[in-house]
Amino acid sequence: MSATTALPAFTREIQLVSRPAGRPVPENFRLAESPLPELRDGQILVRNLYISVDPYMRGRMNDVKSYSAPFALDAALDGGAVGEVIASRAEGRKVGDVVVHQLGWREHAMLDANATSVARTDLAPASAFLGALGMTGLTAYSGLLKVAEFKPGDVVFVSAAAGAVGSLVGQIAKAMGASRVIGSAGTPGKVARLLELGFDAAFNYRDAPVRDQLKAATVGKGIDVYFDNVGGDHLEAALAELNIGGHVAMCGAIAQYNSTDATPAPRNLALAIGKQLTLRGFLVGGQRQHRAEFFEKMSAWLADGSVRYDETVVDGLENAPQAFMDLLDGANTGKMLVRL
Repeated sequence: MSATTALPAFTREIQLVSRPAGRPVPENFRLAESPLPELRDGQILVRNLYISVDPYMRGRMNDVKSYSAPFALDAALDGGAVGEVIASRAEGRKVGDVVVHQLGWREHAMLDANATSVARTDLAPASAFLGALGMTGLTAYSGLLKVAEFKPGDVVFVSAAAGAVGSLVGQIAKAMGASRVIGSAGTPGKVARLLELGFDAAFNYRDAPVRDQLKAATVGKGIDVYFDNVGGDHLEAALAELNIGGHVAMCGAIAQYNSTDATPAPRNLALAIGKQLTLRGFLVGGQRQHRAEFFEKMSAWLADGSVRYDETVVDGLENAPQAFMDLLDGANTGKMLVRL
């Protein structure tokens, strides 16, 4: 049990002031100051070091029923963060501990200690616990191995493959014995990076129809697993190339997050019948039972270099809204983070 003196009485935070119609704009957000109450028993005060910026947050900006409650207006947004404990009234958490929690989008977070986990900064930098060693990594690992039921020898296609999740999926597949891993990305630089990370083939989806480029990349072998972060034309292309008994892990659909019109299903969805495909959506929250297994495997892969990770870091809480908007436009390579 410990505490420090001269603790902050206020903190800065990013609030949602209006719900975006289509693509978010700066006017949807506000930088505000909020008072910090006194710590209660069982609570800690954390100075955030990094906050996570993730595509799923776009859905929470809409006032619609979903798997996660909408963000409230005129209140701080939330999301993954990692920070240093600067005051504690909780057993098991001391000043100086680095912890992961869900009260991001603010400089300081006051919360129950049992809503945090300690980041093993002896294994990796603090920021990695929002990416490769955090929910991002667990999403990639469980989506590929548990949801898509990957087997050694499979041909794997990953969309948005230079993003935080996709880049890990491809490397995990290679580490687990994939015969071929194909990735799509949106710039020549990202395509080059995927090849550096060990992808066997990669293409820029802006260069030509995805279906044509994917077909060429399979070199006549089709694909066995599609890890979908995009939806739309990528899902349609994957359905055309999936082999009989293939699996699709539906993780995200960033192609339609800012859409104001209903998005039609893939025009070739009926292929799933004859090919006996399995298309399964999933949320990382439903995969927490695999966390210990994932952490052990990923720690080893990072240590021996089998898996590497990229980060796109934006400095300053005030720049978090722009970082989020840039994320939706594909400006990031790897994990998008805001450093405070």
